[in-house]
Amino acid sequence: MSQKSRILVGALTRQTPYFKQAHGEGITAFDFDESSGTLSRLSCQMGIDNPSFIAFDARHSHIYVTTEVFGWNEGTLSAYALSADGRLRYINKQVTGGSITTHTSLDRSGRYAFAVNYSHEAWEGFDEEHPGHAVAVCPVRADGGLEPPICMVKHKGQGPVPIRQTAPHPHCAVASPDNRFVIVTDLGTDCIHSYRFQNGRLSVDGAPPPLRLKPGSGPRHFIFIPSGDRAYVINELAGTIAYLGYEAETGEFELRQTISTLPIRYTQLNNCSELQLSPDGRFLYGANRGHNSLACFAVDQQTGWLALLGHTPTGGEWPRNFTMSPTGRYLLVANQNSDSITIFQRDEGTGVLTQTGSVAIGTPMVIKAHAI
Repeated sequence: MSQKSRILVGALTRQTPYFKQAHGEGITAFDFDESSGTLSRLSCQMGIDNPSFIAFDARHSHIYVTTEVFGWNEGTLSAYALSADGRLRYINKQVTGGSITTHTSLDRSGRYAFAVNYSHEAWEGFDEEHPGHAVAVCPVRADGGLEPPICMVKHKGQGPVPIRQTAPHPHCAVASPDNRFVIVTDLGTDCIHSYRFQNGRLSVDGAPPPLRLKPGSGPRHFIFIPSGDRAYVINELAGTIAYLGYEAETGEFELRQTISTLPIRYTQLNNCSELQLSPDGRFLYGANRGHNSLACFAVDQQTGWLALLGHTPTGGEWPRNFTMSPTGRYLLVANQNSDSITIFQRDEGTGVLTQTGSVAIGTPMVIKAHAI
């Protein structure tokens, strides 16, 4: 595998009341040298508001970027062509049918892009928010651009945590490995939804009821393991990771384990953010915002159960997102409130992380990597 990889970082560009600062410029491209563990800045794409999440297509020739702006009734999803030298060329954008667009991904065919709308809290004056859709599905054109949404769905309900759960808050959409279902986590209602997916349409017909996690969990980001029969979700509010069994034929989940991401005696504010598996599937990492750490878990290869190995300080404040280099030898963390990316070398045998460097960048929100 190449010793070079491309890193893209989306950063907050305009003030938002629920974020501490906005020092970003847009989407910055870096080269990452895996032989030395160093980042080299290539270019920055400006002209995009609050790019809070990024998804690559399968060929890494296009990216899809969310715009998350407080006060807008509808966010946007933008398409860019990505050149070999890391430069971006804007193609187009579409509105997403809901507010605070916070996550995007593509289906397994690459023909459809999902936009996930977190939505405003009722106490902020958006109790009759319109149009208020949870997820929108945009077809991807032959040139990589986006067509208007052909399907949108809404969520209902709330959870027990004041302010954070007075309304539904979808946070992530992931296609199942066989592309027959789309899984949507909802932080506001403590639910994991399985939608039947066909020809770009999301449907509850023929889909199981949502899996309801413990009240106050706040499920945020979700991943399948490569075999597709197991999955993990990180729960932002409870500070836990849930291990789930998955039945591909029916789209049903079974809760098998819930494990804390925090030290036993830690009682201060903490909001979990991202989780990722190592390339070999032996280790799982979850980010703690507040404790400002990465929790490392060993994954039992037979049962899928997790065992906590320890915590590594992220070298900054409020680790909103992180990514592994394509080889899995490095892990890079976007520390939102300390304007930095921290670089860790990863021991592939033990999972242990060792900080090797950091780079300054204004308010990083998302960081993604691919091989070049």
